[in-house]
Amino acid sequence: MSERLQNATNFPPVETALREPNGLLAMGGDLSVERLLDAYRHGIFPWFNPGEPILWWSPDPRMVLVPGEVRVTRSLAKRIRNGGFEVRVDTAFADVMRACAEPREGAGGTWISPAIIAAYTHLFDAGYAHSVETWRDGRLVGGLYGVAIGRMFYGESMFSREPDTSKVALVCLARQLQQWDFGLIDCQMETAHLASLGARTVPRTAFTAKLAELVNLPHRPGPWTFNAPD
Repeated sequence: MSERLQNATNFPPVETALREPNGLLAMGGDLSVERLLDAYRHGIFPWFNPGEPILWWSPDPRMVLVPGEVRVTRSLAKRIRNGGFEVRVDTAFADVMRACAEPREGAGGTWISPAIIAAYTHLFDAGYAHSVETWRDGRLVGGLYGVAIGRMFYGESMFSREPDTSKVALVCLARQLQQWDFGLIDCQMETAHLASLGARTVPRTAFTAKLAELVNLPHRPGPWTFNAPD
């Protein structure tokens, strides 16, 4: 049974998370900047539907992408090179979150509620959350957002309004993070889409051990500016 949090209590050890549903650790608490940073430092993230209590997760195994291992197919490389895209960072954070919250074909409602958008906007204002944005002809056509602590990046959600535009953002992010010596991009749950880009699963014990090292390295506060080559 998952633990119920009070606003002042700490998270239980991630090893106590449920096997089914995979990774459910606790419920309740709040979405304050301090609570969210404490969660991410321990490999925990919130994920819940509107109207539900806040649910906190730490799945096992965990999907991760090493920045230097991002896989770029020939077709994707060609699209990055010739698609007329401009990749920006931290210029439209709330717009990216709202785009990620839009209904998707074949999917139900979104978990990215107004409360989630407000909480992560506070993280953005504090220099911890970031958006990577794919623009074409002045239009926001794809992107992603996530959280960075130390030399660790936690991917939260992606969207595409044109083919492969979220992939363009992810590839540019990975190349920049590699230049900045970030060790991992957390992808949370396993998906074929992320696996096609080079992400793989690792045991939670390996993930949290690496995490404990990376979050204690010097932090690079936002807003960010990218300078890695395309």
